[in-house]
Amino acid sequence: MLRIQILGTGCPKCKKLAETAEQAARELGIEFDIEKVTDINQIISFGVMTTPALALNGEVKLAGRVPSLEEVKKLLQS
Repeated sequence: MLRIQILGTGCPKCKKLAETAEQAARELGIEFDIEKVTDINQIISFGVMTTPALALNGEVKLAGRVPSLEEVKKLLQS
């Protein structure tokens, strides 16, 4: 099972990234668990300085922007 983590304080961009990641995983038929990491110290422990950020199984894949649905699909498949 893929663990998708959304790193951010709950801003509109963070919510949009969560929605996009969930939609991408569903469209690809990937079994996943989504976790929203909102604690600033925990976010920093990932090495992320700009939110929102997307981590897959604990590895940060992108930070500081909301990617397109197609871009998220590519990340989920890699």
